[in-house]
Amino acid sequence: MINENAPLLDKSIIDRCKSLNVPLLLDGVKSAGIKIPNDGCMDACINPVERGMKVIGTALTVETGDGDNFPIHVASYCQPGTGYVMVIDGKGFSERAYFGDLIMGACQAAGFEGMVVDGYTRDRDGNIDLGFPVYSRGFMPRGPIKKNIGNINVAIMCAGVEVNPGDLVVGDSDGVCVIPRKHIEIVLDKAEEKLKYEKKREGTILDYRKAKDLGMPLPQLAPDWVLDMLGRK
Repeated sequence: MINENAPLLDKSIIDRCKSLNVPLLLDGVKSAGIKIPNDGCMDACINPVERGMKVIGTALTVETGDGDNFPIHVASYCQPGTGYVMVIDGKGFSERAYFGDLIMGACQAAGFEGMVVDGYTRDRDGNIDLGFPVYSRGFMPRGPIKKNIGNINVAIMCAGVEVNPGDLVVGDSDGVCVIPRKHIEIVLDKAEEKLKYEKKREGTILDYRKAKDLGMPLPQLAPDWVLDMLGRK
């Protein structure tokens, strides 16, 4: 089954995500009380090909299995790419790579923001040279097969997370999270609140370091919530 792409997320959402990271977004999910599988956090084995890679975009989903990358070719060449992150449910298949730097390069040229696969890739050095964000379970040099058309733009489960076409996908050095489209605004609000808290904590820690270095009275280092839980405030 091949469906049309979901509408792209508004640019304002993408721009807000640029000042956030995956941990903050997941904290936002938790703070908002949203009940979704794994809080929207993909399995710990899904990592970037190279540290420092970051991707933000709208989900375009692909479902395949058994190392069959024909659906990935179809999605790469026959679907609009600009602004989308291709999220591939490869069922964690480990015996073949789903794609290498040729498909990565084609997706980059087509305007995709990046690719996430519950499976393995190859051509690691070529991928790094491209500078194209790719997240996978790891590397397998054995090549894929081409057999079935699979499904494009359907609801999938990818590395423990439900992904629907049009959802928000964000990946960085810590991993990948997926925020359902209907929950994006509240999650971003909560994540930005947490960012403000972290900035304040960073200031407190810096003040503590300075006071310690100068031999001055030390300010309170423990957050109020810790003292509250200990009954010491």
